[in-house]
Amino acid sequence: MPTFQTILYSTDQNVALIKLNRPERRNALTDEMLTELKIALDSAASDANARAILLTGEGKGFCAGQDLGTFGGPATPDSVRHAIMNLYKPVIMAITTIEKPIVGAINGAAAGAGASLALACDLRIMADNAFIMQAFSNIGLVPDAGSNWFMTRQLGYSRAYQLAIEAERISAERCLELGLTNRVAAAASLQEEALAWAHQLSQRPTVALGQTKRLMMQAYTTSLEEMIAIEAEAQAKAVQSHDHTEGVTAFMEKRRAAFQGR
Repeated sequence: MPTFQTILYSTDQNVALIKLNRPERRNALTDEMLTELKIALDSAASDANARAILLTGEGKGFCAGQDLGTFGGPATPDSVRHAIMNLYKPVIMAITTIEKPIVGAINGAAAGAGASLALACDLRIMADNAFIMQAFSNIGLVPDAGSNWFMTRQLGYSRAYQLAIEAERISAERCLELGLTNRVAAAASLQEEALAWAHQLSQRPTVALGQTKRLMMQAYTTSLEEMIAIEAEAQAKAVQSHDHTEGVTAFMEKRRAAFQGR
């Protein structure tokens, strides 16, 4: 495992813990942080012992978005294209394609591209004082790093558009109402509850959870007829897994299944 400057990476039993670690800047994103975050995600993806991933921020904020000071002056079209395509896109694609559940523990502001990171996670638990904010329009920009895709699909066009163009600060409770988060926890207990949830998921059948994630991502752009065929192939793979055999055996023996993630 490489030494990180802007990321904290550790494991806790079968959970990989990834923390954005620039608390003095509310974990605002830099080129270095995005590069290290991609490496950390790849490490968690390739670690057979890591059966769930927890992504959060160090300090009082989840992620304040792009650190505008890192451009060394006004952003240019070329610098913006480079950042989105070569730094943000690999991170967002990793989060959405790693075949393991990724829990985002949103411990404060998730603004701008930080909102994109939060929304890319499979599941979210927010501190009761946290919020999501599509802050881009406040500085004359459009949502990026996948935010248009996530917001429109989770909320529908009209509501997503309003929240984006008005740059509304969406509280944790409002996020829960809208379906932008799965759970809300007291700020003091967020990390504990998030880790407990990740541990619970890590004991589930990892192959089946990963395949379900892949299928549901594909469902956005796949017809029903095509999806049934894709499901048939995925089920053919799942039925060969150790966890399927264990699940059936445990059911017949009326005991709790001891899944091994294979």
